[in-house]
This record gives sequence, structure tokens and C-alpha cells, in this order.
Amino acid sequence: MMAPFVMANVQFQVPSQCQAKACLLPCQGSRVVLGRRSRAASLSSVQRRSFAALKAVCAAAVQDGRLDAQVAVVLGTQWGDEGKGKLVDILAQQYDIVARAQGGANAGHTIYDSEGKKYALHLVPSGILNKNAQCVVGNGVVIHLPSLFEEIATLKEQGASTEGRLIVSDRAHLLFDLHKEIDGLREAELAGKQIGTTKRGIGPAYASKATRNGVRVGDLRDLDAFAAKLRVLALDGQKRFEGFQYDVEADIEQYKEIAKKVLPFVGDTVELINDAWESGKRILVEGANATMLDLDFGTYPFVTSSNPSIGGVASGLGLAPTKFQAVIGVAKAYTTRVGAGPYPTEIFGELGEEIRRIGAEYGTTTGRPRRVGWLDIPALKYATRINGLTHINLTKLDVLSDLATIKLGVSYTINGKAITGIPSEIADLEKVEVVYEDIPGWQSDISEVRTWEELPENARKYIARIEQLIGVKIEWIGVGPGRDAILVQP
Repeated sequence: MMAPFVMANVQFQVPSQCQAKACLLPCQGSRVVLGRRSRAASLSSVQRRSFAALKAVCAAAVQDGRLDAQVAVVLGTQWGDEGKGKLVDILAQQYDIVARAQGGANAGHTIYDSEGKKYALHLVPSGILNKNAQCVVGNGVVIHLPSLFEEIATLKEQGASTEGRLIVSDRAHLLFDLHKEIDGLREAELAGKQIGTTKRGIGPAYASKATRNGVRVGDLRDLDAFAAKLRVLALDGQKRFEGFQYDVEADIEQYKEIAKKVLPFVGDTVELINDAWESGKRILVEGANATMLDLDFGTYPFVTSSNPSIGGVASGLGLAPTKFQAVIGVAKAYTTRVGAGPYPTEIFGELGEEIRRIGAEYGTTTGRPRRVGWLDIPALKYATRINGLTHINLTKLDVLSDLATIKLGVSYTINGKAITGIPSEIADLEKVEVVYEDIPGWQSDISEVRTWEELPENARKYIARIEQLIGVKIEWIGVGPGRDAILVQP
């Protein structure tokens, strides 16, 4: 039953059971029915403020619904930058712990609070805006501690404190300036065959971990042992690269001070996470990077140095995969990629530039312009299978609103022969020809739409076709950057 909700002489229909609130989670199916854009455009200034206030109510109403999963995982399904941080920020209002499991400061998650204030996060989990949530940086993350403290200081200036709520795993590996130096030297060596890393030292830090001479956060408890290990790392760099420059003794002195600041919130996060699960607490895992950048499953070697797919969650937190109840894949309504590597559905020319401009496709971490392409169904289906996705969040649908026709990449061929799956060899992937379907666009602004029913028919058809091809329901649809700019499909 729908009950009227009146603000400044504007009547909206709200499900009475929601008490004038909308649920953004697919559990109870309640909705707020807002006027179409044409109605909103004709509102007076007073009515516009009321309309904005109602939208804030809609966003706040996330707190009244619950995703029916004690442990939920949010993962990127493409090449990163899908908008994972926003969904994590929304869902975090319902969780006791929000955790990062892999990657490092190469992950850039942008979120907005209810007032539209922007927060750019790289290491701190996106649940930081939920003042009741603990934020965990798990053992699978590589951490540059000076950058972490810069991020904490910036958040504090913006009014978001991490004090008493951030816990860093003592098993997590440290990323040093020497790793950044090595990253740059390694890219220079490739001479025209660069992978296109963020040069944040992520790969070299994971390499130190894999060769078992890495330094972990817990090593800061014994500064003499820490110094000895760091000197070994520096010596390895000097032997390997002729141009290697790094003042190891200066860094040792710097980390003596850093240790005093970080050790109070360092702990055994494996114990913490599992104790929390056993006590019934709700855990939300925030993936970084994305499946098509996965070290094992991505477009190798044009990948990151960790496992951003579901396997990396279990190993990066010490939480058994049998405990994952919801695995949510985040995908843009188109695709983007930063750096080098094969990209079958890439859009070139003026159209690519226009989509980049409208979508503000510039890296949160590097500021580099992102490559843009049509939605790639073979890649999305591949990610769906690998991760066992239970839900999809389709983001940035609004970016496509001006297009008369939208191309949907539905399958691949090589030399005229249809193929299934994603080729493992780069040479084969570069030969791929994409089979497209032309989907009629909706050519109307959907940035103020907040219900499924208000979406233009062609937008709903686009979503339905994607679902048909991948076999997973699209629960959430993003139509703008704000926390409230999201709707749920019934």
C-alpha cells in the first residue's frame, strides 16, 4: 500500500510499510516513487529543496534494510574503476566490519557522503564513513605506511576520524620507497613494452613477499630485526638495478617514528575477523582492482600483482570461503581500462573522448585518462563464473544517456570462428573481433531517477539483455556519483 508523503506542496508516493523511507537493498522490495525528471525540473526553489531532502531520506533508508548475508563481498568485474567504493559505502551502513583483503594504494575508491562531500580513498576501507564500523586492512594488502598516515590526516581534516576504528594486520607486508624506485626502473627496462603500472611499488612489494624476504607490519615490534631485513631488501635492489638510489638508513630512522604511531592499531586480524563471524557480527569485504586485472585470471602480464577475484579474499583475510554468502560484482554500463594491455571493445575517436568526458574517466590514483569501451559480455560472464557472483551492481548508466544507439559486445570470434571464454594468450586476445548487438538508447537524463519504474523503457531493456547474457540479476543500478544516485530493480 502506498502512503502519500508531502513536502512543500509536492506529493510523493511512499510505501506505507517503509514509513516514508526507501530501501536500497534487495530484501523487502520497498520503494519511493519520485516524480519524473520533467516534474522535478518544474519545481520551485522551495520544492527543489524538499525534493533534495527526500532524496537524502531515500539514501538514509539504506540503514533500515539489510542485505541477507552475514558476510558479503564486493568485487570489480572489469579492469577496475567500476565504482565499488560507492556500493561499499552504502552497504557499510549495515555492517560491523568493513575489510580490505588485497592490493595497495594503487586502488582508488571515490565516495561521497550524504552532503555530496568527496572522499578519495586508497588504503582505508570505504566503510570509514560509518562511524560504528571497524575498518580492517587485512594480511593480503601491501601498505606504504607514510601514505596511509597522509590519508588518515586528510580524512581527519574532512571530519572522518579513523581513531579507534582502524585495525591493520600484523601479517600485512610493508611497501617501501625502494619498491617504488624499483617499479620505475623495471618499467624503464621494458623499453616500449611497459605494462603501465601506477608506479606505486605494488608489484615489487608483492615480489618481495613471494621471494620471502619481505618485511611485515609486525616486524616493527622489533626495530633491530626490522632494520636488518630492510637493509637486505636495499642490497637486493642495488645488485639488481644499476641506477638504484635509496637511502636505507634514513628510512630506518623514519620508520622508528612511524612504528610508534602505527603499532597501537596493529593486530591479529585473522583472529579478529573469525571471532567476529563466530559472534554473529556482519562483515563486508571491499575488493580492490578487478577480475580482469587478476594475476592469475586477468590479461597477463597486463595485470596487477595480487588476486582481486574471490580467491584473494579468502587468502587476504584468513576467512573461509564457505562463509561468503553474497558475492556482488560491480560493473560499469560500459568499460574502462588504465594503462596498456588488450582491450577488445575499446572505443576510439570523438565518441571515446565524449564518453571519457561525461564519465569523468580519469584515474583516482594516477589522474591518467582511462581508455573507454563498450560493455564486454564475454569478460563479464568470465568474471561471473570465476567469482560465483550472486548479484550485480551496474554503475554509471547515466553516462550513456545521450547515445541514440549503444553497442553491446556479446561474443568473440578469431579468424571468423566463434570462441568461448577469454583467450589466455595476449596474441590471441589481440586478434579477437567482437560481435556487437545494437541496443536503442533512451536519450533522456536519468540522473534524478530513483526507482526502477521511472527508468526509460530502453534503459530497462538494456539491463534485461545484459542479465539474459550473463545469468545474474542486476540488483543495483547507479545513475550518478552521489550516495543517493542508485536504485534497485524489483
